[in-house]
Amino acid sequence: QVQLQESGPGLVKPSQTLSLTCTVSGGSITTGYYYWSWIRQPPGKGLEWMGAIHYSGNTYYSPSLKSRTSISRDTSKNQFTLQLISVTPEDTAVYYCARAARMGVTTPRAGDYWGQGTQVTVSS
Repeated sequence: QVQLQESGPGLVKPSQTLSLTCTVSGGSITTGYYYWSWIRQPPGKGLEWMGAIHYSGNTYYSPSLKSRTSISRDTSKNQFTLQLISVTPEDTAVYYCARAARMGVTTPRAGDYWGQGTQVTVSS
């Protein structure tokens, strides 16, 4: 059973960098043709796909967030990370990591695995 767990600070100040880590167990992030994604949900809004790192190591980003987003991985720890620079209060959201066989995932489907999500608040 694949499990994903997000971790990182719950409070970030405006203009700083938001950094989150997703730790994966029960499966390797370097096999299986999967996209390891970051998705967020601001309060009162829908799910927004932010980007993904493919099992091959290639990265893909939402055009609206590409200039501020970086996704990387540590294969020795079976983790992948999200960095979002220059955050504002509009970046306040629940952040999820997920494994899916496709990009742009915003709705869980059979075969996908999602973390439980972590709340990040941007405030001074």
